[in-house]
Amino acid sequence: MDILWNALLVSFVINMVMFLVAYKLQSDRLTDISYATTFFVLSMYGLSISNKSFFHIVLFLLIALWAIRLGGFLLYRVVRVGKDTRFDKMRSSFVKFGWFWVIQATTVWVLMIASLFAFLSTTEPSLLWIAGLLVAVMGLAIESIADMQKFRFSSNPKNKGKWIDEGLWHYSRHPNYLGEIMMWTGVYLYVATSLTMHEAVLGAVSPLFILLMLLFVSGVPILEKNSDKKWGDLAAYRKYKASTSPLLILPKKSNR
Repeated sequence: MDILWNALLVSFVINMVMFLVAYKLQSDRLTDISYATTFFVLSMYGLSISNKSFFHIVLFLLIALWAIRLGGFLLYRVVRVGKDTRFDKMRSSFVKFGWFWVIQATTVWVLMIASLFAFLSTTEPSLLWIAGLLVAVMGLAIESIADMQKFRFSSNPKNKGKWIDEGLWHYSRHPNYLGEIMMWTGVYLYVATSLTMHEAVLGAVSPLFILLMLLFVSGVPILEKNSDKKWGDLAAYRKYKASTSPLLILPKKSNR
């Protein structure tokens, strides 16, 4: 269990240092860098204490690639846009802004629990790791494509005040969240059979946490509420919402 407490300490040190700098500068640019960097550092830490088998190297590369892609995209987006409106009501408050970073540090740690156990494992995984790797790679691809499609749509002045209904977003209202859930579910499946029963049960918190957070707490509910507030009075939006899957990428429902 030492690896978990060490990782928690590292996660908090990174995020608290970044928080103090971000608060001093009143900047949004470090929040997402810190999030992605913490994943990268924890995966490097895990690899450094593993026996560096092919299984461990692939696990590291999977998490590192996801972190670099997400961090790079979010940094590019906030630089282009100028600020992250999520922090408008908390940026100037030491306590409120700091609490966000505490939650962020904890979130990274929880999502890494199963992977951290796996880095210490010397047990050969069953063929389930292949399925897990495929699910994770598909999730990474879906999240990457969805993020880029929405960013390009939002960056086009012609689309100001419109909701996106093209690309993956034509078949799902939140394909980026689907990709994220698939990524961490795939990582868990990749490592599960290399873990002890106790570790596998505790590690299941990782995919369950991101699933519950995105579907019921900070992801879908907030965006759906904001979208309903913006466009809920429009018949075209209500038709779009009724015909489009909230998460899974599925054909449009008939409105007849």
